Amino acid sequence: MALTIINHPLILDKLTRMRRQETSSKDFRENLNEIGQLMAYEVFRDIPLTEVEITTPVAKAKGQTVGIPVVLIPIIRAGLGMTEGIQKLVPTSRIAHVGLYRNEETLQPVQYYAKPTEEMDKSYVLVVDPMLATGGSGAKAIEIAKGWGAKNIKFVCLVAVQEGVDKLQKEHPDVEIYTASLDPKLNEKGYIVPGLGDAGDRIFGTK
Repeated sequence: MALTIINHPLILDKLTRMRRQETSSKDFRENLNEIGQLMAYEVFRDIPLTEVEITTPVAKAKGQTVGIPVVLIPIIRAGLGMTEGIQKLVPTSRIAHVGLYRNEETLQPVQYYAKPTEEMDKSYVLVVDPMLATGGSGAKAIEIAKGWGAKNIKFVCLVAVQEGVDKLQKEHPDVEIYTASLDPKLNEKGYIVPGLGDAGDRIFGTK
């Protein structure tokens, strides 16, 4: 499984803004959506195209259009913060949902919601979450997507650590990972260091 770190200057600038403790929820959300949109250019690089014939104001011409359904699967809550930016580029994409929370004692994911879309087996699927920490939630969400029939799956996050990457590579070696940063480590509570803090709380202004 490939790991792609998308370290474009505009992404790194926005990520630095998000890391700052004093950044407001509004600015955090806006930068997260913008990074999601910028990352999507690289993530969709290999999406299949279909040739079509169109008519321009001048003449008939051949063109290309996205030839496969696209499904975004945000891991609720924080994954919702990245979907808007990606969906702006692919407005026809469908959104499935996976609700997971982390047991703070065991650090294991607990599922509380899951809703697929149609034609999962024929779709280009992105599982989306800003953080890839222990990897438990990401691995579980991919497992759920595969249970729905999804085959062409990519995992897209903003910040990752090697432990999370290793877990996804071990459990889902067929899934490519895209991130904007590979941070150094996890702390004793399973949070990424330096990371962003709790992305869900920062997106929605909760504690």
